[in-house]
Amino acid sequence: MRPQPIPPGPGQESVWDYPRPAKLDDTDKHIQIIFNGEIVADTHRAKRVLETSHPPTYYIPPEDVKQEYLTPTQRASVCEWKGQARYYTLSVGDRQAPDAVWHYPNPTPTFASMENYYAFYPDLMDECRVNGEKAIPQPGKFYGGWITKDVVGPFKGEPGTWGW
Repeated sequence: MRPQPIPPGPGQESVWDYPRPAKLDDTDKHIQIIFNGEIVADTHRAKRVLETSHPPTYYIPPEDVKQEYLTPTQRASVCEWKGQARYYTLSVGDRQAPDAVWHYPNPTPTFASMENYYAFYPDLMDECRVNGEKAIPQPGKFYGGWITKDVVGPFKGEPGTWGW
């Protein structure tokens, strides 16, 4: 099945114009992550990974993440472009989200500038905000993209998209 990209409107990006392999992009958008009533990350200095068919995944600088809420886990994964990721459980008060946060301690040279930046699965957070707008999690439990009004799809992760 070949997807039919949605034409972007004014001020929008199509994920079908994003490259493959993925690229890293700086953004000064206001990124906030809220879990159990606590703002656990807040920055205007995020990076975003852009890849064909995926909404952006935001990576937050370590100094803008409340790391006291993070506990390393044994989980690891490998991205063919970014390298090996390590995961964390996010714990705030009486709530935990196991393996909800990840980073690349030794990314590939192309992604070196996001070393130790943290990404959060938006479907496991109470809210992920981009310039005040609550982001919608990318479909499919495997992905960490954030869908906002300025990004159009269709998006990888929706039913029937595994073959894309």
